[in-house]
Amino acid sequence: MASVDEHLAMVLDLVGNTPVERIPLADCLGLAIAEDLSSPVDLPPFDNSAMDGYAVRARDIRDAPVELPVTDDIPAGKTVLTELAAGTAQRIMTGAPVPPGADAVVQVELTDGGTESVLVNGEVEPGAHIRRAGEDVRVGDVVLRAGAELGPPQLGLAAAVGAGELPVRRRPRVLVLSTGSELVAPGNPLLPGQIYESNGVMLAAAIRSVGALAEVLSFVPDDVETFHSVLAARLESADLIVTSGGVSAGAYEVVKDAFTGNGVEFRKVAMQPGMPQGAGEYRGVPVVTLPGNPVSAQVSFEVFLRPALRSAMGHAVIQRPTRTAVIDEALHSPPGRRQFRRGRYDPSAGTVRLVGGPGSHLLSALAVANCLIIVPEGVSEVAAGDAVTVVALDA
Repeated sequence: MASVDEHLAMVLDLVGNTPVERIPLADCLGLAIAEDLSSPVDLPPFDNSAMDGYAVRARDIRDAPVELPVTDDIPAGKTVLTELAAGTAQRIMTGAPVPPGADAVVQVELTDGGTESVLVNGEVEPGAHIRRAGEDVRVGDVVLRAGAELGPPQLGLAAAVGAGELPVRRRPRVLVLSTGSELVAPGNPLLPGQIYESNGVMLAAAIRSVGALAEVLSFVPDDVETFHSVLAARLESADLIVTSGGVSAGAYEVVKDAFTGNGVEFRKVAMQPGMPQGAGEYRGVPVVTLPGNPVSAQVSFEVFLRPALRSAMGHAVIQRPTRTAVIDEALHSPPGRRQFRRGRYDPSAGTVRLVGGPGSHLLSALAVANCLIIVPEGVSEVAAGDAVTVVALDA
């Protein structure tokens, strides 16, 4: 059997980077910037007031209380300023530019709030309550490194330095096929021997959660000719094909039958759940085949596809964070396989408890899990109280 790391390397190599494109900031959330972003401006771009108050010369209020004439009003956004004369004040608002001649802002709470003249009841030091130009960012500073994930703070910073659009790698277009003649769309009645289709919904949601695009083709029957026909019509618009089901060793394994000899390699991977895997290229389009049991499919997505898609989109960090936790009960793992068990991790206590058994059909346990507990290949028994590695699914 191939190791988990060997199969991950194969999938990462297969799913290459998508092209770089420039898109508006509003469309960049969750993507990764493809190139370093340098600032063309200082941030702040000018000296400005940190609070509502009065622009003054600090030496003029050393003997406070003192009354000064108010010679001007400076709201935020004012572009034409008059120089502050000695012995005067100018009323100023938060974020407004500090006028030439002023070296401090006295907060309104230390005054009577006057508009014609102001009584200043306390002194301030030179530089008080002034945000200096460039104290956050200087012209030419790299504010975002290539590979940085674009969350709200990063997008806010990009906007603050004047970037209306950013270079990102195009969202991969993923075609999801869920195969099986036994599958029925949710909401319809079931006949004996049929089940509701869930993998397509689950995998498409997982793909979209990474920032990629997903088109779902459910209910592809167990017929090789139909399978080829369905794919042929959509190959040109797909960057990646993901299938679930039809890859085991039994009869009627349509994915395996259709792709064998057509560029896709099927292998057993030393893991539980998710042993039957496949990857390759079909008519020039990368293909990753996942097992059909729902927990196997989703765990395989987490282990192989999620990092591959994040890598394709240029993220510097492609794996979820891991933690060390103390497990509250014993578990057994098959020798020679890396086991992924569902769990509930308590970060405040540093503990984790098992959720459900190891079965690859126990989807309800996966739905309440917030982590995967990893049992390495060389470990077959874990005792209650042992330290284990967990992968955070909610981070």
